[in-house]
Amino acid sequence: MDPRQVKTAADARAIVDARKLSHVKVGVFDTDGILRGKYMARDKFFSALDKGFGFCDVVLGWDSNDQLYDNVKLTGWHTAYPDANVRVLPATCRSVPFEGDMLLFLGEFEGAAEACCPRGVMRRIVERASDMGFAVQASAEFEFFVFDETPHSVREKHYRNLKNITPGYFGYSMLRSSVHSDFYQDLIKLGTEMDFPIEGLHTETGPGVLEAALVYCEALAAADRAALFKTFCKVLAQRRGWMATFMAKWSGQLPGQSGHLHISLADKKGKSAFYDEKAPHKMSETMRWFVGGQQKLMPELLAMIACTVNSYTRLIPGFWAPTDATWGVENRTCALRVIPGSPKSQRVEYRIAAADINPYIAMACALGSGLWGIENKIEPDAAIEGSAYEKKFPKSRALPRTLYEAAERLEASKPARALFGDAFVEHYAASRKWEEREFRKTITDWELARYFEII
Repeated sequence: MDPRQVKTAADARAIVDARKLSHVKVGVFDTDGILRGKYMARDKFFSALDKGFGFCDVVLGWDSNDQLYDNVKLTGWHTAYPDANVRVLPATCRSVPFEGDMLLFLGEFEGAAEACCPRGVMRRIVERASDMGFAVQASAEFEFFVFDETPHSVREKHYRNLKNITPGYFGYSMLRSSVHSDFYQDLIKLGTEMDFPIEGLHTETGPGVLEAALVYCEALAAADRAALFKTFCKVLAQRRGWMATFMAKWSGQLPGQSGHLHISLADKKGKSAFYDEKAPHKMSETMRWFVGGQQKLMPELLAMIACTVNSYTRLIPGFWAPTDATWGVENRTCALRVIPGSPKSQRVEYRIAAADINPYIAMACALGSGLWGIENKIEPDAAIEGSAYEKKFPKSRALPRTLYEAAERLEASKPARALFGDAFVEHYAASRKWEEREFRKTITDWELARYFEII
């Protein structure tokens, strides 16, 4: 049986038995988009298909460095970190090519933890779209730098003088992709085998930087694909002695790394809800309101997109990243890029996102704000023509400049609470404030060089 044919618990049991597996892999994505999981014995897994399984809720109570949040209600020393139930999702079944016949299944938290589960948040927004009469298609594209380094070597070097797999600036290079064709081919093959198919893969501008565009599909599956791509791209690189990073910006001298999201809506009959042949830019009324909602809520919801301290180093003029909540038609200087075309290709690109996104939370934000715009018939500003970097905008369109400010805006947002729930907004905002506080404890090299002797 092909893993893509697995839809039910019975199918999951059948494929495990057919492959004669003693164990399978199960995992859930945490608040930072990191896949946390384990090997689970066959009999335990079969039981979990019906009843779920217990997974310590610390997974939603710590940061990317396994440090415990001290400011959240969901879990902590005050709750003694109990197990939360996780339901197994049979339809997420994937082969793990590196491990023979091994299978991977994703899960979602249930109970009180479900409100803060990233995949659960995205699923509920997709259900909201369905209730409004829309089917959602989406995809993600990521830029990522690849280094001839290992997890040990980067630490031994203190992340300095790292060796990229290629030098110099050489976007869309046939030379580079041909020299390293084995890696490109392995990544394309991995995407096919693990059901995150890659539509395009090429070098970007910068030493050792690549860009991969994933194939469009139903929105929740698109979030799964994006999250798994990031995880297993890093796995593939490390298995060959390399490393891939999805930081928003790893070097102050180089452009940042995008994680752009593409979204379109169709009605229940499959007809594009975004396309109107007679309208300007072929934008239907629905699409116009969708863009209007995304634009209006972007400053309030930015923490769900720009989710790390490092995210904000990318949001500066002139580095292919927007600095205000703007939109334009085929305008890559704007936060939102409307891409007109045929009924099948008409879509909006959410360009504010960087490669460091949690795909579930970021897609929920991009989609949820657009749906809110439709519900409230929000009209966008006039489309920006020319460089958005060279224009002035009202304060209402200005984006937060720090993660802490963005978290406070999110926490105070009534639309965010209506879309994603009080529990998620409060938990997630607290986690972002924690992230900034952890950063503030650090004495940077810049501070030492600037102040050590002179001040």
